[in-house]
Amino acid sequence: MAWNAFKLCTALRALGYIMVLIVVGIVGLTYYAVVLLNYLPALLRGGVDALIAFPLLILFHFLLVMLLWSYFYVVLTDPGGIPPNWRPEIDEEGGQGAPLVESEYSGAGLVSNQSVMAFDPANQKVRFCRKCNHYKPPRCHHCSVCGRCILKMDHHCVWVVNCIGALNYKYFLLFLFYTFLETTLVALSLLRYFMAFFTDEEISGTLGTVAASFITFVLNLAFALSVLGFMLMHLSLVASNTTTIEAYEKKNTPKWHYDLGRKKNFEQVFGMDKWYWFIPAYSEEDLRRIPALQGIDYPTRPELHALQQL
Repeated sequence: MAWNAFKLCTALRALGYIMVLIVVGIVGLTYYAVVLLNYLPALLRGGVDALIAFPLLILFHFLLVMLLWSYFYVVLTDPGGIPPNWRPEIDEEGGQGAPLVESEYSGAGLVSNQSVMAFDPANQKVRFCRKCNHYKPPRCHHCSVCGRCILKMDHHCVWVVNCIGALNYKYFLLFLFYTFLETTLVALSLLRYFMAFFTDEEISGTLGTVAASFITFVLNLAFALSVLGFMLMHLSLVASNTTTIEAYEKKNTPKWHYDLGRKKNFEQVFGMDKWYWFIPAYSEEDLRRIPALQGIDYPTRPELHALQQL
């Protein structure tokens, strides 16, 4: 029996909305178990328990706000589509792309591909999407689930009902970062309640409240461990200026043209303004001086560009 790709993509979109509800449900259960069942009562009782509960609740709420802020920005931010009427500029006589010129961000030692660039340096050809009937800028890929081409597409994530692309990749990484910190904090804060199940220590509360704390610990520990591995993988991709899709393409590319060094690779995703690194936003100055944040124009290493012309 043949697979119906259209039905599969429709099912993935529907699954995404269910996943958003699951995320909200897990956050609600976690808040109930940590705040309402355990640490808010401890704070109200006073004493030594209050000294532990107060800073823990402050940190818990801070990380929760940052997690939800990053999460809903990933969900609601367009990952980046091809601008209307975008076409690569091609030299009709020689068939070559427009000459590369220097951008403000590139500085010494970098070459910038302007937004009308004809060739993808990694693929050495003009790229055209037959599904969208449109030319594709460098690092752009078609998403079958979204039904359109996405700028610097990394992957389609069912957890956020959205593609991860040029315009929301930073928000996705921050979501992973704050999810790891929050779930780790929750697992550590509920560890003693979890361990009480396997000792003779008396456990206060009803069966329902005890089960809520137990399930919350297990869920958050599982998420902390899984997100840690996923986050480390993406940090390695950022360090080499690569997306998940490009990681497979690089196997056929001896030299990766977009690898500018770890510092500039990091700035291509998070920007240069340190005050904005840990929030899901960019400064206007970064958006102006780093064209890569717009998803069309990507600097390349000039020495590799020179070699490809030989």
